[in-house]
Amino acid sequence: MTVLSNLMPGQYGTIQAIHAEQALYQRLNALGFRIGKKIALIRRASFNGPLHVRIGATDIILREIEAQRIQLNLV
Repeated sequence: MTVLSNLMPGQYGTIQAIHAEQALYQRLNALGFRIGKKIALIRRASFNGPLHVRIGATDIILREIEAQRIQLNLV
């Protein structure tokens, strides 16, 4: 297991848990971050900038701090 922020571009995994306060959890859930969903890291911005991820056909930009709260199983 790892967290989303540890992935390298091109890697993907399955969401196992989201460790966030209620407001962030609900926001991520509304964006499609659900346990069991497959997620891919498309690219990272330089200097610890945001991460570009894809869930299904949806592309989302996340801050590094938010990505650290999403636990994955690598596929």
